Amino acid sequence: MAVLSACGSSQSAGSGGSVVATGAPVPLVVYSAQGYDQAMVTAFQKATGIPTKLVDDSTGPLLARVQAERGNPQWGVLWVDGDEAFAALDQAGMLVKNFEPNVQLNAAGQAVVPKDRSYVPTGLTVTAALVYDASKTPNPPTSWQDLLSPTWKGAVGMNDPAVSGPTYPFVAGMFNQLGGDSQGEAFYSSLKSNGLHVFQTNGDTLHALQTGQIKVALIQSSAGIAAGIKDKNIKTAYLPKVTSLPSVIGIDGKVSAQEQAEAEKFASFVLSPQGQQVMLTGDRNGDSLYWPIVQDVTPDPELPALAAVPTQAIDPYVWGPKEGTVNTWFTNTIVH
Repeated sequence: MAVLSACGSSQSAGSGGSVVATGAPVPLVVYSAQGYDQAMVTAFQKATGIPTKLVDDSTGPLLARVQAERGNPQWGVLWVDGDEAFAALDQAGMLVKNFEPNVQLNAAGQAVVPKDRSYVPTGLTVTAALVYDASKTPNPPTSWQDLLSPTWKGAVGMNDPAVSGPTYPFVAGMFNQLGGDSQGEAFYSSLKSNGLHVFQTNGDTLHALQTGQIKVALIQSSAGIAAGIKDKNIKTAYLPKVTSLPSVIGIDGKVSAQEQAEAEKFASFVLSPQGQQVMLTGDRNGDSLYWPIVQDVTPDPELPALAAVPTQAIDPYVWGPKEGTVNTWFTNTIVH
């Protein structure tokens, strides 16, 4: 890939932990599960001349790959939904700390910045939204406990948290608001007893809704809203409470100073006006349907006001380290 000689030196635009690297750009490797990631990588490379390689996959496989490469990381940037995984990576000493792009965040954005600035939130969705077909289900559930009633036996579907990145924060969020692990396990065990269907991804769960296999889909808000744009009968509701789900960038703490500087440039670009425009337009049928965390950036008009959504934020440093244990329990107890 051609390297532009004009970009022979690179300096991050951030603050605190930003590094300065000079010399020819090296390829920046981006591991991402975002629907607008190809558009972003293309725009970033065009704007900076930095050669950028995208590895796009679902969140679960990407996180497994990051762990497998722990002794010899092959990534520079990791960009997926959910800050729990990043808190766990931070606790394992795998991320660059003390870096934050030089942008003004709104209150919702400020609330999800970690104290040690070891990762960079880039936007917000919520999990799990309740998605249903109003033409077939005119009276959807109005509480989480409703889902356990005979009315909804065999009618509820969700994703597998071991595969779907947005789903572990949903599971952890239910454990959190119900009072702990045993209460959360009891809730999902009751859901299973009531005929819960577990699918791999948002697309699979939505397909089951649209074909009548289920009546209620518990999925990421952006996927539900996107389905409603295509089919006006598909509605998205928010039971009290849903869990805030930031999209997050982490920078590999073991890469060269050159690639770290490029990675910091990438994070700063994502939160810049140009980058936010890419996020808002790069995946209109999915991940672009998010609530911006940068001041004065307006979300898609299809989204309700974030203040109207009954959200909770869970502590990623409590729930991140539990992800493997909770997912293993879910796989062994709920999926099988």
